[in-house]
This record gives sequence, structure tokens and C-alpha cells, in this order.
Amino acid sequence: MLEIGSLVDGKYKILSEIGHGGMSVVYMAINEKANKTWAIKEVRKDGVLDFEAVRQGLIVETDMLKKLKHPNLPSIVDVIDDQDTFIIVMDYIEGNPLSDALAEYGAQPQENVIEWAKQLCDVLGYLHSRMPAIIYRDMKPSNVMLKPDGNLMLIDFGTAREYKEKNLADTTCLGTIGYAAPEQFGGIGQTDARTDIYCLGATLYHLVTGCNPSEPPYEIKPIRELNPNLSSGLERIILKCVQRNPDDRYQSCAELMYALEHYEEIDDKYRRAQKKKLGGFLVSASLTLTTFIASAVVGHIATLKATDNYRSLLDEAAKTAEYDTKLRLYTEAIAVPNKAGDKEAYLEMIRLFKENDSKFTVEEQNQLVKQITNHQSELLQDKEGYVEICFETGKLFWYYYDYGNESDNRTTRMRSSIQWFEDVISYAPNDYENLGMATVYSEVGIFYRDIPQKVMEASDKGLYRPFFERLQELIENVCEDNDESEMVKLELLELSRSALQQYATKFKTDGVEEQEMLDMYDSITRNLNLIETTTDMTVEKKAATLALMQDTKNAIVLSYGTVMKGEEEDDG
Repeated sequence: MLEIGSLVDGKYKILSEIGHGGMSVVYMAINEKANKTWAIKEVRKDGVLDFEAVRQGLIVETDMLKKLKHPNLPSIVDVIDDQDTFIIVMDYIEGNPLSDALAEYGAQPQENVIEWAKQLCDVLGYLHSRMPAIIYRDMKPSNVMLKPDGNLMLIDFGTAREYKEKNLADTTCLGTIGYAAPEQFGGIGQTDARTDIYCLGATLYHLVTGCNPSEPPYEIKPIRELNPNLSSGLERIILKCVQRNPDDRYQSCAELMYALEHYEEIDDKYRRAQKKKLGGFLVSASLTLTTFIASAVVGHIATLKATDNYRSLLDEAAKTAEYDTKLRLYTEAIAVPNKAGDKEAYLEMIRLFKENDSKFTVEEQNQLVKQITNHQSELLQDKEGYVEICFETGKLFWYYYDYGNESDNRTTRMRSSIQWFEDVISYAPNDYENLGMATVYSEVGIFYRDIPQKVMEASDKGLYRPFFERLQELIENVCEDNDESEMVKLELLELSRSALQQYATKFKTDGVEEQEMLDMYDSITRNLNLIETTTDMTVEKKAATLALMQDTKNAIVLSYGTVMKGEEEDDG
């Protein structure tokens, strides 16, 4: 075991033990230079029967986690592998597993469970959307950490795997009895995304009833048999999740998420109320003509009133400088009946997130994405408006998203923006003015998303020339746009500068001429000098990029073996 106070790899100081299992111990550690707390998981050879098999499993787990970026997943920052021990350094998650909440308080409030279900559904949907899909396979309360801010983190990827079609060999005995789907124990099919939906349903059952499905009698009953006050809508959702036949479950997390968002609408009380309303409608049908005329008048008045209310909320938001008040007013404007499909409130919310300390936080991301997702059907009635919202949201992620470690934040931002630019490409008419730019942003984002794997596979040749050309287009279009902010221009120029320095040799190999790179270098320098900075943050950003320009030029000329002027004089 690691000793308290000892240094791991010369930089991680062990502070305390925070957990242990059959073959591993987890410690809290600190990197004193970075003043950052981490969790360190240690697996020792002398504590494991088949250490090599466990080691290989841990390598698979860590390699998988390194590729993932999601607010509800921990990040792997370091792996230390030697003869006697295997150490994983990962995000330290403040909080406790949901199993602790169950042990201390029993069944959890239904409202909390539904909100947790949405978060877990979102992160599982993210895993299933990877290429290839990742099947988690061990959802249970002890593998879900509840943080002090109410958000969840999914931990322990020991049984997760990448989905391979028709691969039945890896479905045997992986998962936890009671939570695991029938197909996880072999013989009746392959595990896939629907397997995780089963495990999530079993987990929700435990959370909302307090009854552990992994203990006798090992069954999942209708939840209202245990607590009649629970929602019949939620009961139907859980029972559909845990059907024995995968074809009878929800077929995707998107389908399950929709059900969770609308669970009250499938509740028996709701249905009775709807039937009562229908009866009233049938009775009043005899007055059709009079009702139609009256409804038309009332509807017109209601529309005018809604429009006035919507406009007054936007006007009020424009007059206040208080961030929270603005955000509340934009949210209320979106909720005005018949106005959820109007683009203006969304665009104003995006502008607010840009201007608020030039950072787009994870909390702000959740608020914006929720509004767009919940009202997508209304927004798509005006496709041009929806496309504009997606384009601005993509740029918001690209330039302002504040998530992840500082070292890879730029890559995280670009990856997070791809889906929004792809929606622009999917829905925009051919004459949409920003269609070309959306395509460029998407292609650059995909390059940064895929290039680490391509390099590992030695299949990156031919990717750098198109990437270079996309950067040229971005510089030309963004820097010549007088409406773009100084922050956007500075971020783009730093991205282009770092690409020149990092990939100079790769550009050369893919046929980019030295003069082309020097021309881009000159363009970056010229545009940097044209930017008039107005805040401390942008002054600092501009100075930092300018300070690195000479190193960038050195990288370009050295990649071509060019002798710089000063060196010629020294040799003479």
C-alpha cells in the first residue's frame, strides 16, 4: 500500500485513504505545484490472483476513459504502470455514492430520482453515441457519485466495453445480479445500448423504493405496490426499462429521455384529467359554430397578448444589467405560449453567456441545451431560425466553453461544438450565408477530435493539408468580420498559431509549401496587431500569443531545414 505523505511519480502527494475494494485502494492526493486534488487508484500485484489479467483490464478501462469528455464522467490524467503495481490518477470527485444515501435515508424523493435519471440517461446516451459505442453494463447506486451541487458522476468502468456487432463471447457474467439485464449472463443475446437501459431501470427502482433488486427475492415489482403515492407514469417507465426481452424496452436513451421528460403525461391522474376534458369537449360540440367564432376571437386576442408579453420580457431584459435577471427573463420569454419557436430569446441568451465574463460554463451549457432540446420541435417550424441558433451555439462552445483541464480545453470546446455545426449543415438551405463557415468549423473540430487516434493508428497522412486550408478560411472570414468580438479573433489566431507550431512538419509532409505557412504566419501577426484589446483578459491573451510568434516561425523554418538569417551570419 502507498504510505500517507509519500510522493507518487515525484508529483502526487498521498493525503489519505478514501476507499478500498477487493483488489484496489483509492487515495486522495495533491499535486502541490498545480494546487490540484486528485484521486489515485492503486492495484498491487501481491493482492491479486491473476494480476496480468487485471492489469490488461485496467489498461482497457483507462484507454477508454481517456477518450471520453462529459460533465458526468471523471477524467483520467495519468497512468503509472510498473512490475508490482498499477496506478491510475483521475479526477477527485467530492461527494458520496447514491448507495450511501439509500443506506442512510432509504427511498429517495421521486423528484430527485427523476432528475438523476435524466442525467444518467444523458451520459449513457453519450457513451452509446461513441464510435464504436461504449456499453457501460454496471449501472447501480454504488457506481454513481452524488456531488454537493446535485450533479452526478458515473464511476468504475471495469465492465464497460466497446460494442462489436454479433460478438456474443463477451456477454457472460459481467454486471451485478439484480441490476444486470438477462443477456449479461450469456445464452440469450448480446449486450447493447438496451442493456444499459435495463440496468438504469433497476437502479431507478432501487432509488425510488429503497428495495434492493440484488437481494432476495431478486425481483422488480411495480413501484406503486410498495408506495401508492408514486407516479404511475414513472412506474410504466421503469417496467418498460426492465423487460426481459430487449425488443420490449426503450430502444435508445433518447427515447427514454423523452419519456422521463413527459412522465406526468403518462400518469393515470393526468390521463383521467384528459378524459374529463375530452368529455367536456364532446358535450360542447353541439355549440360548434358559436364556439368556433368565439374561439377565433379569443385565440386572436391570446396571440396578441402572448406577443405583447414576449416583447415586454425581452425589452425588460434589455434594460437591466443584472445577469441573473436577464437570464430569468429570457427563460420566461421562451416559456410564453406559442413563442418557444421564436429565435430571438435564444439568441439573446447566447449573447448573454458570451458577455458574462467571456466564459460559457457547464451550468450555462445545461440551461441553454435544455431550452433548445425541449423546444426543438417548435424551433424546427422555422428552420432558418433554428439554423441560426445552432450556428451561434456552435460558436459559443468553440470560443467560450469553460470545461475540462486547461491543457485540453481548446480541444474539448471544438469537440463539443461539432454537433451544432452539423445541425446547421443538415437543416440549412443551400443559400444560407454561414453554411460554408459551419462546414469549416465542423471539419476543423472533427480533425482535432480524431487526430490523436489517427496518429496512433498511423493513418493520419493526408489529413493535414485539408486542415491547413480550413484554418486559412477561418482566419480570412473571422478576422475580416467587423462584427466579431476581439475574444473570438484572439482565440482563432492562437488556435492557428499553435497549429502552425505543432504540425509544421506534418504540414510539410502533406504538401504545404514553406511560403504558404509563412504567409499564414504573417496573416496571424498582422491580424493580431490590428486587434484593439479593451479588457485585461484580451490584453493578456494577445500578449501571450505575440510572445510565442517567434517560436512558431522557428518551427516552420526548421521543419524545412531552412537556415535563418542570424545563423548564416554566425557561420560566416
